[in-house]
Amino acid sequence: MNSPPHQESAENGTPKQNLKKESCISVLTLAYQSLGVVYGDLSTSPLYVYKTTFSGKLKLHEDDEEIYGVLSFIFWTFTVIALCKYIFIVLSADDNGEGGTFALYSLLCRHARLSILPNQQDVDKNLSSYAIEGSVDTPQSAFLKSFFEKYPKFRNGLLISVLLGTCMAIGDGIFTPAISVLSAVSGVQIKVSELHENYVVVISCIILVGLFYIQHHGTSKVAFLFAPIVTAWLLCISGIGIYNIIRWNPQIYQALSPIYMLKFLKETGWEGWVSLGGVVLSITGVETMFAVLGHFSALSIKVAFIFLVYPCLILAYLGEAAYLSQHHQDIERSFYKAIPEAVFWPVFIVATLAAVVGSQAVISATFSIVSQCCALHCFPRVKVVHTSSKIYGQIYIPEVNWMLMCLCLTVTIALRDTNRIGHAYGLSVTSVMFVTTCLMTLVMIIVWKQRTLVAAAFLLFFGSIELLYLSAVFFKVPDGGWIPLLLSWTLMSIMFIWNYGSLKKHQFDFENKVSMDRILSLGPSLGMVRVPGIGLVYTNLVTGIPAIFGHFVTNLPAFHQVLIFVCVKSVQVPHIREKERFLVSRIYPEDYGMYRCIVRYGYKDLQQENYDFENRMVSEIINFIQMEPMPRMQPCKCLANSGNKALDVSEQKFSYPNNHGETMLQPVDNIQVMMSVDGYCKSTCLKDESLHILRAREAGMAYILGHSYARAKKCSSIFKKFAIDFIYAFLSRNARGPDVVLNVPHTSLLEVGMVYYV
Repeated sequence: MNSPPHQESAENGTPKQNLKKESCISVLTLAYQSLGVVYGDLSTSPLYVYKTTFSGKLKLHEDDEEIYGVLSFIFWTFTVIALCKYIFIVLSADDNGEGGTFALYSLLCRHARLSILPNQQDVDKNLSSYAIEGSVDTPQSAFLKSFFEKYPKFRNGLLISVLLGTCMAIGDGIFTPAISVLSAVSGVQIKVSELHENYVVVISCIILVGLFYIQHHGTSKVAFLFAPIVTAWLLCISGIGIYNIIRWNPQIYQALSPIYMLKFLKETGWEGWVSLGGVVLSITGVETMFAVLGHFSALSIKVAFIFLVYPCLILAYLGEAAYLSQHHQDIERSFYKAIPEAVFWPVFIVATLAAVVGSQAVISATFSIVSQCCALHCFPRVKVVHTSSKIYGQIYIPEVNWMLMCLCLTVTIALRDTNRIGHAYGLSVTSVMFVTTCLMTLVMIIVWKQRTLVAAAFLLFFGSIELLYLSAVFFKVPDGGWIPLLLSWTLMSIMFIWNYGSLKKHQFDFENKVSMDRILSLGPSLGMVRVPGIGLVYTNLVTGIPAIFGHFVTNLPAFHQVLIFVCVKSVQVPHIREKERFLVSRIYPEDYGMYRCIVRYGYKDLQQENYDFENRMVSEIINFIQMEPMPRMQPCKCLANSGNKALDVSEQKFSYPNNHGETMLQPVDNIQVMMSVDGYCKSTCLKDESLHILRAREAGMAYILGHSYARAKKCSSIFKKFAIDFIYAFLSRNARGPDVVLNVPHTSLLEVGMVYYV
């Protein structure tokens, strides 16, 4: 028997320090890799922060006191929000290693029964990833749980808040490429002053089109370039920052005192307060640290931020402020003007590459967010392409990619100015951060079982800071800030209507379940017969017979020898182990040949199987049958004179056609006919029922899907009729069909049309 790794190392005399060293190397490797995925957006903020902050009427206040005040705001905002809130607190609120808005919401749903998903069962709590921490409720957590259970409207309000934060995060996939690429390319005008602004916009659009075009190749083919680019960029801007501090203003560190923030607001008044919408751009990308937590470890993200990202960015902001303190006239081009002449073009090239890398990370994150929304029935079904067979979670969504490209080009061409794009960007960033703060407060009470005083202190401290910035960016709504509001409310309306229609469809199916006894009793009058093969009836129900099946046998009174009701559902956990994916049960007596198979996925699992799904399901049903207890019976003929030994029948093979019409041979592996000591069969004997299913599989499989059409009731309001009859109907017609999502072969597909009223 092989020894466990730790035991083997001890036996061979390997010191424990080597194990710790390997662990440190692993953490450092992940920290290095995280630079290209996590910090691309955050590290490119110096390109536009000072320029956006000093736009508008604040241009009239370009004295040293104002520059020091802006630097003080940037430093403390970056330290308090990015370092204290996200690195030290929020990163600890993971859902089985996954982060992001949906991870927090998932934790709350499991602990407080806030689930928006239908078909949730008590047996789901037995999943290994469903672990509920701190099972003993405190008075505060018990009060919140009962409050949400008693008032469903607040559950819907929480859902709307999560959807709003999610839509704002999707908006980052539009504004980040636009402002990053446009800011980087505009640096050309420093050396080529006669270059018209239109050419800058055209060059930016060409880069953006190329960026979105290569998305279908996936990030795995160019991922090895990301970390070196971001590392080179951080080292460049920190080195330039040190150079500017030494050359222009070695005393700039004094601006880190919070006193300068008070002086800034006192001197600038209203204009200074509104300009804080530009300061908040210094923390764009901090939400990404939490959102992509599942691809790295929390420790690796913290190490990369604390030891490289944080000091490099602080030095960059200090150096730029030191330069501005001696060159007030260069405020509009402060970043590129502060670059020494000798290294301008190399830094410009690295800046452009870093902008592309930062945009790539946000686009990939948007794909993941949309995929999660689809799994939770909050977004119309879309095509998900897996771009890597080795790296889990790298996906590409064509519809979302081209939608992002069109919107990003529209924003770039229409606004044409990084200041106006920054106003829109700032609103998205602050909204997502405030939603995270609110969810974290609930997590502290309900999940972590913290005292109300601790959670309230967290909410008041960080929430007040974010509300300050949120109030500042709201005054920029007429000057570009209306774009994320319009976009987010449109996306949120679509997501809420889709979720509402999906839940109503499930409610209709649940209320209109049919009795199988009634259908079988009508068999003689309908001429109902059983035909060879296996019929897979896809349904949203985990119990009962769906209405589509009753509609099917009424119009076509025949169904298969073996009937399997398949329910593919999502559970509010990120991932589900393969061993826990299937739940099999029997419907009616054994002679009916009817089974139910519930297939469970997490909200980050891939629902397009790489293996042969049908064969796996048949295997699970046979295993279920084999594990069922059976009464004592006569000795099997196949075991005559075999003694007490096990007879391996894995050499037996059964042929059946696969999805492509090819005949496949599969051994009955993992099935052995066992003998008990007294010569009677145990429950693991290959039963006649199992052989019956294998023969039916050889005869072929048919897929029965419901094609439902939603209609609002005549007594419904005009708003509901418009939402259901037009918006939901339009989304249903243009969304990917369930047959595409479930990878059902069209040659064996039967669709049953039904109309349901909500």
